[in-house]
Amino acid sequence: MGNESKSQNGSKFMDEKRSLLAELWSSRALIWKLAKNDFKTRYAGSYLGIIWAFVQPVITVLVYWLVFEKGFSAKPELFASGLQVPFVVYLTSGLVPWFYFSESVTHSTNALIEYNYLVKKVVFRISILPAVKVVAACFIHIFFIGVLYLIYLCYGFGAHLYNIQLLYYSFCMMALVLAISYTFCSVVVFFRDLTQIVAIALQIGMWATPIMWSVSNLSGHPLLLTVFKLNPLYYVVMGYRQALFEGTWFFHDWKMTLYFWGVTVVLFLFGKWVFTRLRPHFSDVL
Repeated sequence: MGNESKSQNGSKFMDEKRSLLAELWSSRALIWKLAKNDFKTRYAGSYLGIIWAFVQPVITVLVYWLVFEKGFSAKPELFASGLQVPFVVYLTSGLVPWFYFSESVTHSTNALIEYNYLVKKVVFRISILPAVKVVAACFIHIFFIGVLYLIYLCYGFGAHLYNIQLLYYSFCMMALVLAISYTFCSVVVFFRDLTQIVAIALQIGMWATPIMWSVSNLSGHPLLLTVFKLNPLYYVVMGYRQALFEGTWFFHDWKMTLYFWGVTVVLFLFGKWVFTRLRPHFSDVL
């Protein structure tokens, strides 16, 4: 009886996971529509409108570039291939994926609270709301990938086939954020302080990810290097740079690829479990 009960629970859990993926796929048109509307209305009422969505990241890149390259005279990074990369290009290639991660995590965490009027509707599939925020953040991300590539070309780097992997690593980032968002958006309904905790974690996470520094600095500390590599964002940030500068395919480092997707799947399954267990109580709290 015990084994049968465990088997039934496991089967039910897998069915719930498949049902979530099915809901997201069958509602893809609605997700796209809501994402566009979310992006347009976020800055409604301001004089510059959606331009503000692009101003802050641009200013951030300029400030970091001035401080680290001009203020501290940061030297170009040196890759294993011997290629020297100007600091502004190296910096931007790390900040672009981080901007997407930071924005999408922040907004998806509050997805249920922001759309509480939809959560209270019995017939609405509230499981798509975190996906709406993840997709909405893509509009700015696409723009900054264009900016990154323009800077990349202006500094004399040539276009090559490996650059197409930027699409793959962007998809990796979307999958990771979506996996995280189901846990965060569910818990924050009952524990509003999670919003502040996430904000602090993002500040720490930016420095724990090799965005403004190189992992080559840790070559003499193998244990510490391994710890930093456990951060799934390491895979994405380094992937952006490999796609632009090193000319290697993502499957060459198959161990890191398997690790990243393994972590993402586990986070997604855990997030779905949390979301499913708390879902009946959302409307009572909101």
